[in-house]
Amino acid sequence: MPTRRALAALLALPALRPGPVLAQRAPRRSTDADIAFPAAGPRAWKAQLPQLRVGLLGGENEADRLGRFSEYRALLERTFELPVRLFPASDYAGVIQAFGAKQLDIANMSPSAYAGAWLDTNGGVEPLVTTEEADGSVSYVAVMVARADSGITSIEDMRGKAMAWSDPNSASGYLIPRFSLRRQGINPEQFFGRTGFAGGHEQAVVAVLQRQYDAAVTWASGQGEASEGFSRGALRAMVEKGLVDMGQLRVIWRSDPIINGPQTTRVELPAAFKEDMRLFHLALPKAHPEIYRQIERGGGAGYREVSAADYQFMIDMRRQEAAERRRRN
Repeated sequence: MPTRRALAALLALPALRPGPVLAQRAPRRSTDADIAFPAAGPRAWKAQLPQLRVGLLGGENEADRLGRFSEYRALLERTFELPVRLFPASDYAGVIQAFGAKQLDIANMSPSAYAGAWLDTNGGVEPLVTTEEADGSVSYVAVMVARADSGITSIEDMRGKAMAWSDPNSASGYLIPRFSLRRQGINPEQFFGRTGFAGGHEQAVVAVLQRQYDAAVTWASGQGEASEGFSRGALRAMVEKGLVDMGQLRVIWRSDPIINGPQTTRVELPAAFKEDMRLFHLALPKAHPEIYRQIERGGGAGYREVSAADYQFMIDMRRQEAAERRRRN
């Protein structure tokens, strides 16, 4: 947790950095008329990347993740004519560590996981594009859910109750809710009776349904009908898989907007590879809408280019939290 002085400095910054800040030119978007899907064929960068290694964040069971990304993997192989391997991690830390060990080439990261990888690699990763929501924004929210039959209707009702965090490297499932609650004057360590990590977003919601915790935090687009799990996110994915009926849950709190996480790659990889990955994703929603919907767990407007500056706020938060942890230890 940040010190009081560090927290005050963070509070002086714009709330959760919801928008991109590319300075030199307007960021390209999936909705741009001149965005075209890359032509199929071998690339010169294949000499440096004989196979493409794609990381998959935790938060969902492995079989479902591999299933959702199977057509995406096949499309990458057909387009760039090289083998593509998927590496599903059991948690967010697995993908962060794999980037540090140079065992991954690209992964769709949460904003906090990207910041963690940036810090672990001393700036050795960079963002390419992020998800654009249906209304053109590039942000999502953390939501806190409780059982509908629990009698818990607001954050105030959670005093002394059990709270499930999703993952220590998740922005919406840990870092941002803690930060946001502190801005509201709520100290999570003192306010809740018990807290713990559920092992992922899906697992956290299931833990609430099974009465292991009174509430949990997860991610959602914040758009669309809450009764349907919103337009995109962990809840929407669980609804579509039949794992939850939103009638069983009640949303009792939501954060301010959080910038969506980026497709992330290693800085040292060829510029031509990075450009191919940008164009592949920017054109994906129009060229292959069903594959896009599968990997994004719901609909949106596509993708938008981002830069490292868009995630500096999250990097600063993680750096200060790590410094405070070292001080306490």
